[in-house]
Amino acid sequence: MECATDVFLEGFERILADAAATGRRLTRDEIESRRALGARAAEAGHGWRALVRAHLAAGSRNRPVQAGPDTVLAVIEQAVDAFADGYERAQRLVIRKEEAARREFIDDLLHGRGDPGHLAARCERFGLRLSRAHAVAVAEGPEKYDETDPAPRQVAGELFARFENRRILCTTKDGRMVCVAPGDQDDVLAHFARFAHTATGVGQVAVGRPRQGAVGIGHSYEEALNTLDVAQRMGLDDPLLRAADLLVFPVLARDRQALVDLVHTALGPLEQARGGAQPLLDTLTVYFDSGCVAAAAARHLSLSVRALTYRLARIRTLTGSDPTDPAHRYALQTAVIGARLLDWPNRPL
Repeated sequence: MECATDVFLEGFERILADAAATGRRLTRDEIESRRALGARAAEAGHGWRALVRAHLAAGSRNRPVQAGPDTVLAVIEQAVDAFADGYERAQRLVIRKEEAARREFIDDLLHGRGDPGHLAARCERFGLRLSRAHAVAVAEGPEKYDETDPAPRQVAGELFARFENRRILCTTKDGRMVCVAPGDQDDVLAHFARFAHTATGVGQVAVGRPRQGAVGIGHSYEEALNTLDVAQRMGLDDPLLRAADLLVFPVLARDRQALVDLVHTALGPLEQARGGAQPLLDTLTVYFDSGCVAAAAARHLSLSVRALTYRLARIRTLTGSDPTDPAHRYALQTAVIGARLLDWPNRPL
């Protein structure tokens, strides 16, 4: 009965009989024929072990009577070596094609490109079901990563070892690690954040809100990226940031012109101070972050309470708004947040 691998031994018996009988090496055409058959076997999905066994069995069955065992083994070794070369080349090509297809899918998914129906079919292939809402977590470390780097491989390995039965996607994009998980499986994203922080040492992870469909995954990804950007501008150093907890910042930034007007009106006069606006803006930032407790703010700024009080009075004189007055406080604090979002005064309004 013909074995499934026999088709990939075409011409092997003839080569064995001729080359072993004369003691010669395989010709270039014979080597190329073995390589071609190896490539076909790889493309057909046959396992390497079964193919090697088939070659050894064929060599044992068809060993020329007049040839010694060393000669026969030398011929088999040459033939299998050429076969392996073709097999491995084809496998590398298949892997490269799979990697290219995966990267294209990830780009389309995270940026919401392509036909939704086709994208849904590809999602199923890569383990996602678009009938469920998904959330995206993005991890940023001290350097840029791709999927071959140790940190992303470690994170993906630990994540899949713990959640092997979950439908999740772990990858890299633009130098960051990305995890896509069903929106109701927050434990997956929490562990992704922990693994990423452990692998990078100082990594920060942002999680977008759960969204429906392929377009929703793209929106959740963009929301996570925006959250990382806001965290950098606002000096937030929490290892795990959730977009849902920071919605006030994108709301403020949505109308940029209104925010520019607010910062210019409320804080612009601080530029008249000696040393510019930055020292007084830092004073306001720390004062508000300290819950408007002068003693705590003074300790943080390494100032005496008297020096801090003087700075607050100077701010009141320049801006006409008193940071210690609850009636003025909200507008000033909103303007301070806006200044950080706009990177003012480092960047002109």
